[in-house]
Amino acid sequence: MIKSIDHNVDDQYLLTQMKGDDESAFHLLYDRYWEQVYNAAYKRLKDADYAKDITQDIFLQLWSRRKELNIAFVPSYLYMSVRNNVFKWMEKEQRFTTIPDLLSCLEQRSDRADVELLRKEFMAKYEAMVNSLPAAQQTIFKLRFHEDLSTKEIAEKLNISRKTVQNQLGKSVGQLRDALDLLYIVALLHLGN
Repeated sequence: MIKSIDHNVDDQYLLTQMKGDDESAFHLLYDRYWEQVYNAAYKRLKDADYAKDITQDIFLQLWSRRKELNIAFVPSYLYMSVRNNVFKWMEKEQRFTTIPDLLSCLEQRSDRADVELLRKEFMAKYEAMVNSLPAAQQTIFKLRFHEDLSTKEIAEKLNISRKTVQNQLGKSVGQLRDALDLLYIVALLHLGN
């Protein structure tokens, strides 16, 4: 049975009601935040269908995990959910902004002191991490992300199998990801503003 809830109640009350299986509380949160979540996803993806899918997935997870979630602030939770889902989608679709494109965009916005500082910090960490990769991984990584060659082109150039190229890229990207994730996300958020 769906109860009627006052539309002016706070989010914490709605979350508590949801834990008790109150669908009307969920629908109120959905109505309250759907457009914000969709806009945040669309801003990063520039694709209406994928943004809608991600938005629906976020709210589906909110409902299906309602009993186990401990959400202190709904907008923050939803923002982090958008970010995480967008990155999962980008990884799945292999739609990351290339590092040179990201840096180029940051340089174009270097009139802001925080962007310049971010660019310098990102470059220092990036260069240190790339230089720490084993030689073969480093070569493949640079061909892929600095020269924008496809895995097929790299395989032909280095006379190795495409599968080897993909495996080496997977290893190098995995090693770099943790160190650069936060800076990469911050950089992308700056570009979105």
